[in-house]
Amino acid sequence: MDATERFRAAVEKQDLAAVDDLFTEDIRFYSPVKFTPFEGRPMVLGLLGVLLRTFEDFRYVGRFAGAAETSTDGEEAPSEILIFRAAVNGKQIHGIDLLQFDEAGRIKEFTVMVRPMSAVQALSEAVLAGLVEDGLVPDPAGH
Repeated sequence: MDATERFRAAVEKQDLAAVDDLFTEDIRFYSPVKFTPFEGRPMVLGLLGVLLRTFEDFRYVGRFAGAAETSTDGEEAPSEILIFRAAVNGKQIHGIDLLQFDEAGRIKEFTVMVRPMSAVQALSEAVLAGLVEDGLVPDPAGH
């Protein structure tokens, strides 16, 4: 089973422990709602845990393989796209997970893109609440 298959199986089973060794220590997670990436394995694992709690009826529906430039060094890296469907607070989401790998086959960049805008907004609110609840980011309201 390759890294993408292991990642997909872990996400579908909501098994964060199975994802841990698939990420590089300095992984970067690019969110659809935040310009700067979330960085480092502990933060990305925490964020992924919040996402897994937030999505309803999450399922992968397709996969594409190829190569793409990474944001960090501009070099082409092996990459895979997993297409997913889910809901957040009743809003249907269509999205992709773009996984980019290092030379050892571990995920070094993880980009999520979702549509439509109403789902992006619902996802943003739900994830921020989860990140605050888990102590991963400060409460923007100062509570």
